[in-house]
Amino acid sequence: MSMSLNQEFTPLKLLRFAAPSIIMMMFMSLYTIIDGMFVSRFVGSNALSATNIVYPVVNIMIAIATMMATGGNAIISKYLGEGKKEKANQLFSMLVLVSVLCGVGLAVLGLSFLRPIASALGAQGQMLEDSVAYGRIILIAIPAFILQYEFQCLFATAQKPKLGLYVTVAAGLTNVVLDAVFVAVFSWGVEGAAAATALSQGVGGILPLLYFGRANSSLLKLTKLKFDGKALLKTCTNGSSELMSNISASIVSMLYNMQLLTYAGEDGVAAYGVLMYVNLVFQAVFLGYSVGTAPVISYHDGAKNHVELKGLFRKSLAILTVCAVAMFASALLLAQPLSVLFVGYDPELLAITLRAFSIYSFSFLFSGFAVFGSSFFTALNDGLVSAFISFLRILVFQVILVLIFPLIWQLDGIWLSIVAAEMLAVLVTAGFIIQKRKKYHYA
Repeated sequence: MSMSLNQEFTPLKLLRFAAPSIIMMMFMSLYTIIDGMFVSRFVGSNALSATNIVYPVVNIMIAIATMMATGGNAIISKYLGEGKKEKANQLFSMLVLVSVLCGVGLAVLGLSFLRPIASALGAQGQMLEDSVAYGRIILIAIPAFILQYEFQCLFATAQKPKLGLYVTVAAGLTNVVLDAVFVAVFSWGVEGAAAATALSQGVGGILPLLYFGRANSSLLKLTKLKFDGKALLKTCTNGSSELMSNISASIVSMLYNMQLLTYAGEDGVAAYGVLMYVNLVFQAVFLGYSVGTAPVISYHDGAKNHVELKGLFRKSLAILTVCAVAMFASALLLAQPLSVLFVGYDPELLAITLRAFSIYSFSFLFSGFAVFGSSFFTALNDGLVSAFISFLRILVFQVILVLIFPLIWQLDGIWLSIVAAEMLAVLVTAGFIIQKRKKYHYA
């Protein structure tokens, strides 16, 4: 099958084109999931809670990757659609360098303040020590993680999504093997889990750098750097929704952890961690589809092909509807075995996790539409609308509801707040889609 952006996409072709990005996102989710599974099984639930406490801090550090990748991706794809290949490669090269420099700076900043931040989030005693030990190793690899995420988004734009998939699979397998060796065999605890993730991130970030750094058959390659402040500003503005999404999600995760420590103690944090592991995989489908189709949308927007743009929008809504129902059903069916896999050794923790699953699963009926909606407007280079959707969905709605609902429904209120926030986000997204349809000609 041709991977050209300039083709008529049937639903099947669209799924095939997006499939490598979906699988890539799922494999990238494995970093956190596999760490969590090995830590939970071989170190204990307290250590699992420690990694869950610190990981939102790490995610704030890598939010720059999502901004550069998604914001730059839309502009690069638009340049390609306009026939400006040289300009696209210059922007690509500049973004890679700026991302690395930002990664180094953020890693240094994160290492400097990791302990007081972990303490402020409620970590004490051994949990604090485990959080700091895990976070320090992960933060060292932040530049590689940023490169990995950025390249995975741009592999589709370069018309090499399968190559991006191979790199991600290689990185994921590296993580699995090293987790088994470092945690299960050598008993290095949270440090071993962090080291496995850091080294696998190196594989995922450096291999694409080597590929794009030499002559290749893709649409993109690293060229002589030409700084373009205007394009960089546009990238940051356009990707601000994804930056906001990741920072907001991290802040919200911190708040959820603090609320759970209040209403359920460390078991609540551990249960939330299991939900987030499942959520990472399921959301990877929605995010992977959005990332995979974004260059197609940007390309046809740049080429002023409104007929194809309308088709892409309608087909995407149909695909997302099917995926939402399938994910909801899967979450209900897999709740028991997944909970047992992670926390089956603790009956009380298992009961909390299963109850959380029974409520949280409903969020999958709604979340995909808001995720795609935000990405859709980013692809159309409307970063303001995209950012507003993400801001309301992840920060405003969830923060307000997670503070109010537990006062009414206690622990259940925490899980319900996520579902309600996703429902409200879909309503907001639908409003913007209706409002902007004449401007962008997608409906």
